[in-house]
Amino acid sequence: MLNIVSILIGVLALLLGLPAFLPFLGWANWFIIPVAVVGAVVGALSSRNGGRNFNLILIVVFGLRLMLGGGLI
Repeated sequence: MLNIVSILIGVLALLLGLPAFLPFLGWANWFIIPVAVVGAVVGALSSRNGGRNFNLILIVVFGLRLMLGGGLI
């Protein structure tokens, strides 16, 4: 059950993070990465690894986008 909740949180973070890939909206990743961290924590409490791994991938991708934009753009 926690794995499904983790995946749902990850999908929410993904949907919120898609517009953050547009120029000048990269600052939104500062608010989206903590959502994915919460999903990863919930996934870590589960007996399965799918939700946790999905959220960890989202954290890495959004973190890279944040670094490429210099943290603001």
